[in-house]
Amino acid sequence: MRTFGLIGYPLSHSFSKLFFTEKFEKESIQDTTYELFPLPEIEGLEDLLENDQLAGLNVTIPYKVAVLPFVDELDPAAAEIGAVNCLKIENSSGRRFIKGFNTDAYGFEASLKPLLQLHHQKALILGDGGAASAVKYVLTKLGISYLSVLRKPKSGAIEYRQVDQALLDSHHIIINTTPLGTFPNVGDCPQIPYEFLTPKHLAYDLVYNPKETLFLRLVKEKGGVTKNGLEMLELQAERSWEIWNA
Repeated sequence: MRTFGLIGYPLSHSFSKLFFTEKFEKESIQDTTYELFPLPEIEGLEDLLENDQLAGLNVTIPYKVAVLPFVDELDPAAAEIGAVNCLKIENSSGRRFIKGFNTDAYGFEASLKPLLQLHHQKALILGDGGAASAVKYVLTKLGISYLSVLRKPKSGAIEYRQVDQALLDSHHIIINTTPLGTFPNVGDCPQIPYEFLTPKHLAYDLVYNPKETLFLRLVKEKGGVTKNGLEMLELQAERSWEIWNA
């Protein structure tokens, strides 16, 4: 039996288990299971890795950076991003080898590119966690400049209170990498001046539950194009499966 799974905390509303369980059934993949491993502390990963049947893990909030000390090798994209959301685990001759990947970048890029227009030259990235690192990597790759928007002062970033009409007039992509608006807190959203948004704006929310967050709804009301994080998750999950079976 090969075991795969997801680590993070909490994991009460996980996309991954349902996705992979349905995939295994639909594709008649035998002797394979996907489980949830909620870890209150990242140190709990060491005990989990003692399971010789464990062949791969996805990594979610809050461990995409904290997991790095457990990794023996990083693929080039993960090394540049500095965050990991996929672990390939190999056990051979009593030795465990773990390679880290970032499939968030793959999923984000593939789902974003079809939406881009000529006026989408600058982006605002809301938040600065592990997912934001993957977003920055992709935007740089695509030649799109960006500015991070945070709750607290940080070098190279601005605070939410500094987002004004002039900034929104020049930055037509807005990407929410925070968990704001995730079920059950569906009344939450990033605090930006939505009244200054236009049909030129593209809003991408990495949140996928609910399908339409308050953030996306407010942008849509101004005529903007919106996209949630579900396709990104599906793409990164399939990419994880390819990595685990390579």
